[in-house]
Amino acid sequence: MEDPLLRRYDMARDNMPLKSAGNVRHSFGDKAFTGVANLVKLLPTATVFLFQFLNPVLTHNGHCNTVNKYLTGVLLGVCSLSCFFSSFTDSYKGSDGVTHYGVATKNGLWPSPASDDVSSYRVRVGDFVHAFFSLLVFVVVVMLDPNTVSCYYPSFELTQKVLLMVLPPVVGAISSVVFVAFPNKRHGIGNFPSQTL
Repeated sequence: MEDPLLRRYDMARDNMPLKSAGNVRHSFGDKAFTGVANLVKLLPTATVFLFQFLNPVLTHNGHCNTVNKYLTGVLLGVCSLSCFFSSFTDSYKGSDGVTHYGVATKNGLWPSPASDDVSSYRVRVGDFVHAFFSLLVFVVVVMLDPNTVSCYYPSFELTQKVLLMVLPPVVGAISSVVFVAFPNKRHGIGNFPSQTL
């Protein structure tokens, strides 16, 4: 006996028109939100979650007093530091078969077991470029947050709609060009390493 839900799914799938490259249209808003989504991929997920979770509480939904401004400033500082620092973290699967995590230094990853040669994981110029642009993307996310804007710059809310349309595609285009010039080879803490020593 055939499942009625599967039969409806198959009928709906068979009746859907195929989309070709010529007839697919994307609105400017779709492109802007896609740009924001691609920009957010450059940020550490836990940092963005922490910011999105704590920001409404610390800004009192945009109705800040002095204490709220200081607390929000601390949150922004911690999240910014996390975005910058995460560009220097890496992971690898060691000769013992265990995944090791560390911070890139001029000599390689720290800390690392003495049995593994981690000199290929040295800090590079590209790491600083990635750190700067990750920080820039986080600043864009912060500037587009209505609670933060109304807390620190209440008169800035009128131009926020213009920024939503202009800033993400501009930062996205610049970041894309830079990330093509300096591809990221780090796997960070929490990501799976791609190679074994």
